[in-house]
Amino acid sequence: MKYFGTDGIRGRMGEEPITPSTVMKLGWALGKVLGSNGDTRGKIIIGKDTRVSGYLLESAMEAGLISAGVDVSLLGPMPTPGIAYLARTARAQAGVVISASHNPYSDNGIKFFSTAGEKLPDEAEQAIEQMMQQPFKTVDSRDLGKASRYPDAAGRYIEYCKATIGNQVSLEGLNIVLDCANGASYHIAPSVLSELGARLHVIGDEPDGFNINEGYGATDTAALRSEVVKQGADLGIALDGDGDRLIMVDHRGEVINGDKLILIMALARSQRGELQGGIVGTVMSNLGMEQALRANKIDFLRAAVGDRYVLETMKKNGWQLGGEASGHIICLDKSTTGDGIVAALEVLQVMHDSGNTLAELAGEMETCPQMMINVEISCDFNLNDNSLIRNAVTATEKELGDRGRVVLRPSGTEALIRVMIEGVDASQVKSHCESLAEVVRQAAAAN
Repeated sequence: MKYFGTDGIRGRMGEEPITPSTVMKLGWALGKVLGSNGDTRGKIIIGKDTRVSGYLLESAMEAGLISAGVDVSLLGPMPTPGIAYLARTARAQAGVVISASHNPYSDNGIKFFSTAGEKLPDEAEQAIEQMMQQPFKTVDSRDLGKASRYPDAAGRYIEYCKATIGNQVSLEGLNIVLDCANGASYHIAPSVLSELGARLHVIGDEPDGFNINEGYGATDTAALRSEVVKQGADLGIALDGDGDRLIMVDHRGEVINGDKLILIMALARSQRGELQGGIVGTVMSNLGMEQALRANKIDFLRAAVGDRYVLETMKKNGWQLGGEASGHIICLDKSTTGDGIVAALEVLQVMHDSGNTLAELAGEMETCPQMMINVEISCDFNLNDNSLIRNAVTATEKELGDRGRVVLRPSGTEALIRVMIEGVDASQVKSHCESLAEVVRQAAAAN
């Protein structure tokens, strides 16, 4: 369940603006639906990233939960996967994440994790939405919840991350540039890597409430690429604002995206005899990854874009590894959700065990030319109900044949249509992507 806003905290939750009062009622509804623990008062934890609006939304959510008679434990700035982990280990009734992930500081959002550290099931989300329609009523004074600071939340998550790789693995001798995106990992990731022995140069670790994801992080790797080359580092690691994405950079400053990182992990697990089943990617995963997996007799399935759908497909098939080119990587044998730090540690373990550089490991995959153009649309634009776009897609697919593919999808967090073309001929890919994007642009303008 995600509620994104723009320009501070203005936005939509269904059709309602995300105001402090709406967030307070959302907290109340969450407390009413999930806050009980038999005869014992329930507990719900709240974590956030570093954007300035998090202070306001955290307070509003806290007030709503307390008014429903639920105790609240505040984590402060904490990566999304850390909140999922602590919700599970603290046996909380739920974990609340206040973050708009890779979006700019002017956005914010809220999502929930269950007591198992997983995304809420549909029935729980529906129950919360239904409770939102009920009149707000605070419990009696004697039944009000209490708020407290979670003890050493950062330290507990740091130790968990370190424990996900073998005790024999040391990062001694590795020179790493780490980019924390001025986000929730700024005080977590440096400790994890330095305590494992790495020599660090850290950037994007000075959040001020406004600079999250701005010029740093997994969605903007220019600063990291430059710094890796400048420092003569072995590699670079980039996380996004809420710490659930990972992009890496090799010693030459070349970007290693999620597809290549997943392949590195999959091949190593397969060679060790530890790969359970196959790999789940998305419709956006590069054809080169699929071809490399097939060549190594590893099954591959595509899910819809979004970690929720990747996770659903993984669980349905009993598989343990999957993710997206954007850097959401899920290791179900280690975490219940995507975790940038945990994924980075597994790649570093592969480097340690194999003795290969990141560039050498990434060379196992030949990337097929792929181009994506984001087209701005109005919020009510229906991609699937436009004959002009359908006809253009059909014509493009016919011309590409079996040498390429077309993907059009709406963004999950912004008013955009993502137009992607992939194929074996780079010039053909570029031409088709630009032409199809223009068709979508014209259709959106005429809407």
